[in-house]
Amino acid sequence: MYQPPHFQNHDTANHHDLIRACPLGLLISAGGGGLMANPIPFVLDGQANVLRCHLARPNGQWKEFLEPQEVLVVFQGTDHYIHPGWYPTKRENGKVVPTWNYAMVQVHGQARVMDDPVWLGRQIRDLTVMMEGGMPAPWAVDDAPEAFINAQIRGIVGVEIAITAMHGKWKTSQNRSQSDAQGVVDGLNAIETEQASEMADMVKQRIKPLP
Repeated sequence: MYQPPHFQNHDTANHHDLIRACPLGLLISAGGGGLMANPIPFVLDGQANVLRCHLARPNGQWKEFLEPQEVLVVFQGTDHYIHPGWYPTKRENGKVVPTWNYAMVQVHGQARVMDDPVWLGRQIRDLTVMMEGGMPAPWAVDDAPEAFINAQIRGIVGVEIAITAMHGKWKTSQNRSQSDAQGVVDGLNAIETEQASEMADMVKQRIKPLP
């Protein structure tokens, strides 16, 4: 990933927070079957420094990991188009262009197959708890009949990725002046969407706006 110094984020806690907030990662491999990419929800085990997921058994990507293989997983956080008219610099000298702000974490690791019912049972329960925790009436795996769940488990294959590197990029107007950053915040807030509001908050956190 292209990493200009002012956009680099080396804070592991930030990386973990983004992965847990946006757990649908793009699993990318380049084995004997060629280049493959699949969107998969992941569970991060920060203590063990691993990512865990499961794939449908008919999804041939897991067969690439019968022998451990290097993979890349991309987690996309908040992003938003940045209109150049939000910069005071445009009115001053016109030397501005559009851009895109975003937060992203890319994880490198060694993937291996975990085709074990006990491991898979833990995986689906952990993923369910993670995603259902905020629901008014959370669904639990054990709400479904045991025979049905066992049949579902037979239809999936687990993958565990031992993390070897993690890179974060927070492109949130750090390369702009304080007045331009404030213009981005004001412009985003005027849109009044959740995505725009989230990016406005990120710009405020990364660059102290003018009063």
